Amino acid sequence: MRTAVTIAALAAALPAVILAAPPAAAQSAQLEQACVMVAKNFLLIPTIKTGVVQSFPELDPPGARLTYSTREDAKPTDFNNEVECEFDKAQPPFNLLRFCISKTCYGPNEAEQENRRRYQEVKALMDRQKK
Repeated sequence: MRTAVTIAALAAALPAVILAAPPAAAQSAQLEQACVMVAKNFLLIPTIKTGVVQSFPELDPPGARLTYSTREDAKPTDFNNEVECEFDKAQPPFNLLRFCISKTCYGPNEAEQENRRRYQEVKALMDRQKK
């Protein structure tokens, strides 16, 4: 009977434990930093505060995504903007294939000319940093 009570108590506490668990550990700090640079270049800001950062070097194409805030004194509730980046490979030098800020994506094949232009600008800035 005592075992049943212990199992019931653990089962009741399980959702709280799951909610309190930290996000998965980062897989590629280099991919994440490259995506941070994409965000800084696109937003025209020298620094950016990141919240949750995830990278996926094993996917095709490899990439990263992060939440961010441009506020200097950012609080956890301020990280509601999102950036997603895709690169040609998981190791440097990274070639930017596409990125999305919030719900708008920028890449060489985007239908909107303005979005293609913004992609070309950020890609040019990222390519300059490789040299």
